Amino acid sequence: MQPKKSTVWKSIRNIFDQIHLYAGLISGLVVIAVCLSGTIYVYNTEIREFMDSELYFVESAGERMSPDELKDTLEKREGSNVVAVMWNEESDRSVQLTLKKAGEEGRGTTYYVNPYSAEILGNTGDKTKTSEFMGYMFSLHRWLLLDRIEEPILESMGNRDLGRFINGVATLLFLLGVITGIVIWFPNKVKSWKQGLKIKWSANWKRVNHDLHNTLAFYSLLILFVMAATGPFWSYEWYREGWQKTWDTYQEPGPRGGNGGGPNREARVETKPEENVPPVISIEEIFAKTNAELTYKGNIRVSLPIKATDPVSVSKYRTGFFARAGADQLTLSSDDLSVTEAKLFSDLPFRQQIGRSVKSLHVGDIFGQFSKFLWFVACLIATSLPITGTLIWWNKRKKKPAKKKPVARKVAEMV
Repeated sequence: MQPKKSTVWKSIRNIFDQIHLYAGLISGLVVIAVCLSGTIYVYNTEIREFMDSELYFVESAGERMSPDELKDTLEKREGSNVVAVMWNEESDRSVQLTLKKAGEEGRGTTYYVNPYSAEILGNTGDKTKTSEFMGYMFSLHRWLLLDRIEEPILESMGNRDLGRFINGVATLLFLLGVITGIVIWFPNKVKSWKQGLKIKWSANWKRVNHDLHNTLAFYSLLILFVMAATGPFWSYEWYREGWQKTWDTYQEPGPRGGNGGGPNREARVETKPEENVPPVISIEEIFAKTNAELTYKGNIRVSLPIKATDPVSVSKYRTGFFARAGADQLTLSSDDLSVTEAKLFSDLPFRQQIGRSVKSLHVGDIFGQFSKFLWFVACLIATSLPITGTLIWWNKRKKKPAKKKPVARKVAEMV
C-alpha cells in the first residue's frame, strides 16, 4: 500500500509543481516591478521626510504658537479658511494646515507650517524631485506606469484600469504561487526540516540559488501571503466587496447624487444663509477634549466644520516604534464640543479590525516601524523570487537527458 500512496502524492505534487511554475513564469516580470516599487514605497513617508526635510523639520525656538494663533495668522495672510489641522506633538516637527477658499472645489491645499513663526515651508501642490520619484513608484506599483501614457492602449478601458487589471491578475497568480509553494515545501522538507531552513553557501551557485528561493520564501511566507491577499483589494470591485463582506465591514453604497447614503440633492432641505457660515471653534479646546477622551500619546488630525450645523471630526494616531495602526475617531458637537460619537479601534470586533486594516496590512505599518521593517525585507525577497525561480526552471531545462543503453542492439548481437 505504501508505494501506491507515494505514487499518488508524486502525481499531486507534480500538478502543484506545474501550477507553481507557470504562475511564476507568467506573472514574473509584473511581480518584479510591483514588488520592487513596493519595497521602496514601504518607506514612502521616511524617504520624503529625509529628502525634503525642510518641509517636515524645524528648529526649536522657544514656545510654539498655539494652533488657534497659527489658524488666525494663516487665514488672514492667505484669505482662506482653515478646514483641517494635522498637529504633530514633537517639538522639532512642522504642522500641517489645510486651507480652502469659500466656494472652492476639492479638499483644499495643505501647507507645511513652522509652529514657532507661522512661516509656510511649502505645500502639497509643490512638486519636488522626491515627490515626483515617489509618484512614479506609486504609479508603477498600482498601474504599471500605464496611467502615464496619454494615448489609450485599448478602446474598451482606460490605461489606468488596464494597469490595475494586469496588476490584479499578476497578484492573484503570485498568491497562487505562495499557496502552492506551501503545499510543495512542507511534505518535501518535513523530514529534513533543518536543511530546508538554511542556505548551503559552500555549494555551487545552482544549489545556492535553489536554497535562496526555497528558504527565503519560507521565512517570509506569512507576510507574502498577507501582501498578496490584500493586493487585489485595489484592483477589482468584486474582490473589495468580498473582502468587506468577509470581515464584516461592507456598507451598501448610497444612491447616486446622494451624500454618503443620505438624501439626494432634490430631497435636501435648503439651509439658511447664516447656517453656511463656519462656526468659531477653538482648536486648543478640541485638542484638550480629544486628549481627555483619548489619553495616550499621539498625533491629532481635526476636520473643522464648514457650516454651522456640521460637527467636528477628530482622528488620533498612536506614535512609537510598536505603534498599532488604526486611528480612534471622535465626532464632536460644534456647539459645546460634546462627544456625539466615538469610534475606537480597540472596541471593534476582531473581524472588523482586520477588515479596516487592509491598507496597513498591505503596506506593513500594522505595528509601526517594527512591522514596516519586516514588510520591507519580505517585499525585497518577493522581488527576488521570480528571478531565482526562473533560474531553477532554466537550470532543470538545460539538463541533458541520460543516454539510454541500446539494450535491443546488444541482445541482437548476442543472438
